[in-house]
Amino acid sequence: MSGDGWSRQELARFLRSRRARVMPGHVGLPEGGGRRTKGLRREEVAVLAGLSPTWYTYLEQGRDIKPSVQVLDSLARVLDLSEDERRYIHTLVHGQVINPQPLDGQKWTGDVMRPLVSMMNGIEYPVYATDIHCDLTAWNEAATEWYDDWGKYSPDHRNMLRWLLLAPKAKERLPDWEHVTRDVVARWRSELAKWPHDERLTEKIAEFTRLSPLFASLWRRHDVQEHRTLTRRFRHPRLGLQTLRMALMVTPDEPLVGLVIHFPAHAAE
Repeated sequence: MSGDGWSRQELARFLRSRRARVMPGHVGLPEGGGRRTKGLRREEVAVLAGLSPTWYTYLEQGRDIKPSVQVLDSLARVLDLSEDERRYIHTLVHGQVINPQPLDGQKWTGDVMRPLVSMMNGIEYPVYATDIHCDLTAWNEAATEWYDDWGKYSPDHRNMLRWLLLAPKAKERLPDWEHVTRDVVARWRSELAKWPHDERLTEKIAEFTRLSPLFASLWRRHDVQEHRTLTRRFRHPRLGLQTLRMALMVTPDEPLVGLVIHFPAHAAE
């Protein structure tokens, strides 16, 4: 069986199992009535989710159809799925989670990354945390030497992309400044596809377009690039030209914030 075929069959099995655990009374339906199936009937799930009963039946049969993100979220609501389960059906159908929400028992505050960054104050290479809006949420002491002292900026200006586009020190510290900016914009566009309903992202795009002709030009190009480890050249005030390798770390329970770690390029060889 192909990978797509397995995913469809797994979605079908998963939906059937979750339908069986929802009691009719929990969704306002009468209990009893000569029910031969445990939990909800297919037709009931379809009606509650705003779907055609035939179409939903096809889903539970593993037919070659692809439900939209909105349909999956509607089914998650009717079947009372946890966030882990909602993410699972998104991944089965679309290969990624759209608009992930906090996992059960978790709260997105950035507190996962801040202690990690604080623990790295003693190392000589930069570490910083940034969220999906490119806001800088934490950084170690080395980052102020390799990049800039972002603490001197007003809180609403502590943003990596804004710094690249507008801060004179960005061009001073990064010999390949235009290439780096182009790369960050392309990676940001790729990340935004996971958060189509985030209004602040739309506001950020409008803000950067207004403030920077370079951003406006790059945004019109529609270049996209996934996150990956990469090298970045720096013009260090004491050490001169240096090349560091960069890696991004994201925790499953807080996908809003990523930790960017730098280390010597030769260490990865």
